[in-house]
Amino acid sequence: MPIEHISRLVGHKSTTVTEKVYRQQIRPVMDEGATAMDRIFPELIVEPPSGS
Repeated sequence: MPIEHISRLVGHKSTTVTEKVYRQQIRPVMDEGATAMDRIFPELIVEPPSGS
């Protein structure tokens, strides 16, 4: 979810406060969710093309 959406959701006028206050808490939750989804749906993991 883009930081702009989170900022609007919590009522901030810009992303500055959102980034300072929430980014450190949000990133680990996003990473844990992505890791869980990768375990649930391992066949859907897309590898980046070689040479990029």
